[in-house]
Amino acid sequence: MNTTATEGDFLIRGASPLGAGPADLLVSAGRIAAVGLAAAADPRASAATVVGADGLIALPGLVDLHAHLREPGREDAETVETGTRAAALGGFTAVHAMANSNPVADTAGVVEQVWSLGRRSGWVDVRPVGAVTVGLAGERLSELGAMADSRARVRVFSDDGVCVSDPVLMRRALEYVKAFDGVIAQHSQEPRLTEGAQMNEGDVSAVLGLAGWPAVAEESIIARDVLLAQHVGSRLHVCHVSTAGSVEILRWAKARGIRVTAEVTPHHLLLTEELVRTYNPVYKVNPPLRREADVMALREALADGTIDIVGTDHAPHPSEDKECEWAQAAMGMTGLETALSVVQHAMIETGLITWADFARITSAAPARIGLLEDQGRPLEAGEPANIVLVDPAARWTVDPGKMATMGRNSPFAGLELPGAVVATFFHGHPTVLDGELASPRSTDGGH
Repeated sequence: MNTTATEGDFLIRGASPLGAGPADLLVSAGRIAAVGLAAAADPRASAATVVGADGLIALPGLVDLHAHLREPGREDAETVETGTRAAALGGFTAVHAMANSNPVADTAGVVEQVWSLGRRSGWVDVRPVGAVTVGLAGERLSELGAMADSRARVRVFSDDGVCVSDPVLMRRALEYVKAFDGVIAQHSQEPRLTEGAQMNEGDVSAVLGLAGWPAVAEESIIARDVLLAQHVGSRLHVCHVSTAGSVEILRWAKARGIRVTAEVTPHHLLLTEELVRTYNPVYKVNPPLRREADVMALREALADGTIDIVGTDHAPHPSEDKECEWAQAAMGMTGLETALSVVQHAMIETGLITWADFARITSAAPARIGLLEDQGRPLEAGEPANIVLVDPAARWTVDPGKMATMGRNSPFAGLELPGAVVATFFHGHPTVLDGELASPRSTDGGH
């Protein structure tokens, strides 16, 4: 691509929007000024920096509805700065930061702090997720309205990491957020059924002697919550779906018009419980890696729209929290810098979806769920220039030591994956060029 400029107008020459065939894109003043023949003919094109994009696919910037940036309080694991650098390199232009920081993001003050850190960093749009309950304790609702009215304009609320297991509290949360069209993103895990659980319950857990994590612990909460959402008439989002049974419940709910959306992680689209036989804690995650049959069901559900989006559940940990015995190891995997490639491998290379579908599940749909008006937009004239250029033919080997995230706990370490992010434009500003970080976008003038 060979360009180093990071300011002014850009003429992206020869990219294939959504993989549909080459077309130039002119980027000016933070927006897509023209597409196709109109781009080259525009008077601004003659002075624009040319970005050669032959063979590259242009997509709307990716939007992650589920990431853990750890700040405030766990800066030894990740910061907003390092996490958003990783996001930009992964092709993201917006990331939702989960609430399980320290202090918990359960007040207007904390979500505004996270929002401000994101603006200051300038790599992507950081949208804080507010906690549903105070301190994630599941006892009383947090300041949902205050967080919604804050400068952070929170619209997604989740106790992710723990389940809102009390049905009365869950009902009240759904009722409360309905007033501003918010959404409750549930971590579906019945706590009584998973006490001491270490991995998926089944033949492998029996052989390994590890306490099993039954699929019904997830499925029972999803079944309860879709009925509550139907009763209240509010929006429910199901985090990190992992079982074939959960897929069937979601199909049932959607067929009845219940306002439910759902996500799947990249790792649940590719990895199975068989990896736990290594006892390598890098494969310890919540919900756990499941059976091959579950992986296939999740892929089919993502392809047919039963599962709406991919959410990374990016969960970096310090090395000491992962390099220990399985039982003591923290749960979670990094994902921002590998998500695009893993989804290409699991979904596009298998023929289940097209690049246009990819744009829907990684950009348009998560932006719609999170109510982000300027993200996930079509690559058309007049739209915000949140764009990622991808080389679909590239192959690369995952090396956690070379990643921007502070977390080294990637389950894909050593794996060769397809597809590489060549450039990321965030509101018209190139945060990534030639596959390397360029510069953050200034927030002067606000956005």
